[in-house]
Amino acid sequence: MNAFLWKMAISVMVIFFFLSCAAVKTPAPVEQVTPVSAQDEDNAYYFFTEYNIHQRQGDFDKAAYYLKKAVERDPESIFLLKELSALYLRMNETQKSLETAQRILDKNKEDVDALILYGRIKQSLKQIDEAKKAYRNVIAIDPTQEIIYLSLGGIYQEEQDWENASRVYQKLLQHFPESYAGYFYLGKVNSEQGNLEQAERHFLKTLELAPDLEEPRMELISIYKVQGKTNEVVRLYKEMLQMDQSNIGAALALGAYYQKTGQNTQADAVLKDLAERTESEPEILRTLAKVYLESEEFDTASVLLEGMLKGAPESPDLHYLSGIAFEGLDEKRKAIAHFKKVPVSSQFYENTVFHISFLYQELGDIETAILFLKGVIAHSPNNPMFLHQLGALYEESDRLDDAENTLKKGLGLDPENVRLLFRLGIVYDKQGNKEASIEQMKRVIDLDPENASALNYLGYTYAEMGVDLDEAERLVKEALKYKPDDGYITDSLGWVYFKKGLYKEALKILKKAVELVPDDPVILEHLGDVYLKLGNKNKALEFYNQSLSNKEGDALELERKIKGLVEEAGR
Repeated sequence: MNAFLWKMAISVMVIFFFLSCAAVKTPAPVEQVTPVSAQDEDNAYYFFTEYNIHQRQGDFDKAAYYLKKAVERDPESIFLLKELSALYLRMNETQKSLETAQRILDKNKEDVDALILYGRIKQSLKQIDEAKKAYRNVIAIDPTQEIIYLSLGGIYQEEQDWENASRVYQKLLQHFPESYAGYFYLGKVNSEQGNLEQAERHFLKTLELAPDLEEPRMELISIYKVQGKTNEVVRLYKEMLQMDQSNIGAALALGAYYQKTGQNTQADAVLKDLAERTESEPEILRTLAKVYLESEEFDTASVLLEGMLKGAPESPDLHYLSGIAFEGLDEKRKAIAHFKKVPVSSQFYENTVFHISFLYQELGDIETAILFLKGVIAHSPNNPMFLHQLGALYEESDRLDDAENTLKKGLGLDPENVRLLFRLGIVYDKQGNKEASIEQMKRVIDLDPENASALNYLGYTYAEMGVDLDEAERLVKEALKYKPDDGYITDSLGWVYFKKGLYKEALKILKKAVELVPDDPVILEHLGDVYLKLGNKNKALEFYNQSLSNKEGDALELERKIKGLVEEAGR
């Protein structure tokens, strides 16, 4: 955790101090829980002591039992009620915590601890207006509650109510002129409003009060980039690296900035150093992947990786990540070139094979994809998933016998591989061997009862065949349990109802399927079929035409339906 977050975490903990204080405190003072005879086990002090013991041990259920007993014995004790409300909150019993806090406020509406707890509970329940009201009351009663200014200001920031957020932080600074957090968040508010000069001043003040923080530097960097202050940007990145040489994010950002601003010599030096460190510091690659690839900043990632490859041109990891970056940029040929430099020994090799195969498919070059996979399998004959991918390619190119033989080879290596079994079932279906296809899908479901794809495929197959429609309905509904928002499975259920003659039910379900997958020609045609059965020929024609406009391949049957409706309307 960096310094800023650590300091802020400590500050935030203040608000919940009394939630956990019982874990470290001795039994309550006399004025809070009045002890009687040590022999008397029916008084508040005894039960409070038992509560303390059990909550220290982490047994919150028993702790709550004893604390409630203590409250029963001393129902006027504000202290005990605070402890109980806090304990309920720790146990995630939010409503009970809220009710207990309200009991305290009923006794004393200006009890600051209770108001803080009440506001925090309301905030967690998304009852924001009540949370804001509670926090405002806290500040009015006790203006020294620094963390509450931050909590209230944070709510206004989330609401993008910059005026009120600014007002709260200014009040905070009136009472706490040395609050680095107050200056930081006031800077954030001004930055959001476009008041960059004021924001800069507040961030600089934050650094004056807390020189080791990274976040205000990052905010200043953003401002200076907008203002074109290149030297200031570089200076701040270098400061961060001087404070922490292991700050990989700052090093990567500096390298990217050098590249972007045409400072190629400086960029090369930074990126070469990072590249040389990747072997001993894998965190560099993890950070690069997380910051730039996962956030889909593929342009920046590709620039960084190309620069790093100058320092480590044979690095398989860098080539793999470069392939991912160029794939994200839809530069398929460049991606393939990088992926092909990932050797068999790499941890990413298997993934690389699939990426190359898919990229060739997307380029419409299935034959090259097949040749590539055959070459891979020649060197790695015992990988069933390579055989699965080759079988899928054969299937897509209608070489069904080759697909069947390849998938069977894969099953010879891994007889219970559900992906191979499922794919072979599809091949059997395309070969017209429905019985074999059904048996494969049943086998998949036996091995993986929650396999939504197999459940749906089998259910839809039954519906298409017009057999076992009750079982078809059960299978598809089971599939929807695991993928409730899947448009294709929803379509299957609608089609089962259609086959059962339940046209109104089918209409409702198929309309939902079209909402989920608006442009699928099969689903659109199914909806047209239902409207036709319900006698709404105009709607049927509308959806048939939509289906035709999205259909690829054979459309003779659909065209026949459209022609029939058009001719009928013209009579």
